[in-house]
Amino acid sequence: MTRTLRIATYNIHKGFSLFKRRMVIHELRDRLRALDADLVFLQEVLGDHETHAQRHDDWPAGPQYEFLADSVWREYAYGQNAVYDAGHHGNAILSRFPIVQWDNQDVSAHRFERRGLLHCEIAIPEWPERLHCICVHLGLFARGRSRQLEWLRQRIEKLVPTRAPLIVAGDFNDWHWRQKATSELAHPLNMHEVFELVHGAPARSYPSTLPLFRLDRIYVRGFRVGHAHAHRGWAWARMSDHVALTTILERL
Repeated sequence: MTRTLRIATYNIHKGFSLFKRRMVIHELRDRLRALDADLVFLQEVLGDHETHAQRHDDWPAGPQYEFLADSVWREYAYGQNAVYDAGHHGNAILSRFPIVQWDNQDVSAHRFERRGLLHCEIAIPEWPERLHCICVHLGLFARGRSRQLEWLRQRIEKLVPTRAPLIVAGDFNDWHWRQKATSELAHPLNMHEVFELVHGAPARSYPSTLPLFRLDRIYVRGFRVGHAHAHRGWAWARMSDHVALTTILERL
């Protein structure tokens, strides 16, 4: 019976390096594979972009989430959030296990900043309950984020059984020093942030060249946290403006 899962979350900056100086989607795929994660929560994933496809000869033939999943993660789900003339982008979850159901809830706080909650139910062999995974990328403004956290809390209370294992991960854009995502979302739902449990505080994950802000999080319920690591250093900083986070979880 599978009891241990390796989880990763990463804002991939649409497959471009810091300041969008160069395309890094091929190198990014190699680095994601090296993480050997069972489940990967991705933000700012391009589903389509005609201009980039015309400009770069080695641009992936299909959506970025399919290119990144390739043969390693046979299951994936994509939540389209922002749509523009050249294409669209959103969140994605890559999984080694079957995704039996998924949904993308629009939680845009205003029309200038499109956001969504990608919610997947995953069947882990021999687990009595499905694993619920929600990939998030919340807004830049505090008032909008509070509303999005409330919508997320309501969704979990309505759709996730209290005994079901739960992972909520992604870019929370939680700039506030009081870490409102923890107080407004995690505490009411009896969830815990993995870096808080292991290291005493969420990881510094932005900007990747000199991480100061604790924007990216992994909240869990129904797991014991064995490890939590932020993948810093120049090799990773060349990939995105955010730091990739990983954790090892053991089912309670």
